[in-house]
Amino acid sequence: QVQLVESGGGLVQPGGSLSLSCAASGSIFSIDAMGWYRQAPGKQRELVAFVTSDGSTNYADSVKGRFTISRDNAKNTVYLQMNSLKPEDTAVYYCNADVRTWALGRQDYWGQGTQVTVSS
Repeated sequence: QVQLVESGGGLVQPGGSLSLSCAASGSIFSIDAMGWYRQAPGKQRELVAFVTSDGSTNYADSVKGRFTISRDNAKNTVYLQMNSLKPEDTAVYYCNADVRTWALGRQDYWGQGTQVTVSS
């Protein structure tokens, strides 16, 4: 069993910063891509950013230059540093990981979600 546990998030004023983290635990053999998605009320879940096991990154156009994704492979943890936040960044943010385990092979796992609210 693999679990993704997120932390961070909360309420911040426009222009402010927040940091999210997500730690994977369980019977993990390896983790390929790790990423963050978000879902605003009434909208579909969308990709925010992902990072591969070798450190390559990809960002949604809406967050380029403001958000930075990184990971610590030794800790099976992915981070999202969010700067210059805008009200339109308000959403529930979900961690995602492409995990290989001995028992189940390669599967996709999700965190429980953490709320980010940008408002004055």
